[in-house]
Amino acid sequence: MLYQVLKYLLLGPLLRLVFRPRIEGLEHVPEEGAAIIASNHLSVVDSFVMPAIVPRRVTFLAKAEYFTGPGLKGRLTAAFFRGVGQIPVDRSGGRASQAALSSGLAVLRKGRLLGIYPEGTRSHDGRLYKGRTGVASMAVTAGVPVVPCAMIGTFEAQPTGRRLPRAMRITIRFGAPLDFSRYAGLEDERIALRAVTDEIMYAILTLSGQEYVDTYAGEAKAEAQAQARAQGRRGHGGGKGPAR
Repeated sequence: MLYQVLKYLLLGPLLRLVFRPRIEGLEHVPEEGAAIIASNHLSVVDSFVMPAIVPRRVTFLAKAEYFTGPGLKGRLTAAFFRGVGQIPVDRSGGRASQAALSSGLAVLRKGRLLGIYPEGTRSHDGRLYKGRTGVASMAVTAGVPVVPCAMIGTFEAQPTGRRLPRAMRITIRFGAPLDFSRYAGLEDERIALRAVTDEIMYAILTLSGQEYVDTYAGEAKAEAQAQARAQGRRGHGGGKGPAR
C-alpha cells in the first residue's frame, strides 16, 4: 500500500516535477516476468527516480545501514525502505554477500524486477567503475535477462555530500535486454562471471557515455578520501610557519 501511495500520489509526481525526466528505451523493460535492471549509480535519487518511472514495481537491494540508523530519523528511514519493499543487504562480504545473492534470487524467482547497481556503491566523481560479479551470478543462476540502464544528470543534481538535490532535467536511458543463457551452468566459474559482468558494464557505458575506470568504486573512493586527508594535514602543517 505504501509503495502505491508513494509512487502514484506523493513521491512519484514530486520527482517528475523536480527532475522532468526524459525517458528513453522504456520499451526494453519487460512487461512481465523476472528480469534484472542494472544501472550506474551516481546519486541517492537514482533509487527513487528510476522506480518511479518504470510501470512495474522494482525491488532494490538496499544497504543494511538504511535499516539500522539510530533515533527517530533512523526509524523513519527504515520504515520507509521496508514500506516500499526494499531488501536490506550487508555489504561486508563473505557470508553476507551470499545472503544478498540469495535475497536477489528470491525476488527473481517470484517473477519480479530486481534493481541492482553493479558498481556496489555510488560513484564519487561521476565516472563509471568496475562492476562486481554479483549481478552476473544472479543473472546466470536465475536464467533471466539483464536490462542495462543509465542515469544521466543525477550526479549534477545531487553529488555526494549535497543534502538536497537541485531541480534540473535528467535522463534515464534503457538498453536492449542482454541474454546470458549461453553461460547456463557456469554460475560458479569466476572467468564466466567476470565476462558477463564486463558485458553488462560495457552496455551501461555505451548508454551513459561516462569515462570508465577499471577499479572498484569503493576502492577508488577510499583512496580519494585518504589523499584528501593527507593534503589536509600537509596544508595544516604548512600554515604554522617555518620549522625551527
